[in-house]
Amino acid sequence: QVQLVESGGGWVQAGGSLRLSCVASGRTFSRYTIAWIRQAPGKEREFVGYITSSGATTYYAGSVKGRFTISRDNAKNTVYLQMSGLKPEDTAAYYCAAAANYEGTYGPRYPYWGRGTQVAVSS
Repeated sequence: QVQLVESGGGWVQAGGSLRLSCVASGRTFSRYTIAWIRQAPGKEREFVGYITSSGATTYYAGSVKGRFTISRDNAKNTVYLQMSGLKPEDTAAYYCAAAANYEGTYGPRYPYWGRGTQVAVSS
């Protein structure tokens, strides 16, 4: 199995930037699609985006497209979520999740999840 740990969350003013990291255990990390998913209090879970195993393909939700960038460094077993132009609506707990042999936005296809990291954006 894959174990995932998110980090990099914190507080930032609107318009600022923040980079989240998702570090995975094991040498099979490079085989997995990694997704970023967020959930704000009282709101539905939102699929932020994903990056395929090779990093060749990325997907972003319309709400973050142009502001967020997902990248990965398989040598470090790490996926990043670079967030710029942050808005108060980006406030949420952010999770990374891993799936083998899948790329898409269907949450149940991602069996491995991290514990999350909190992002708070103030106006």
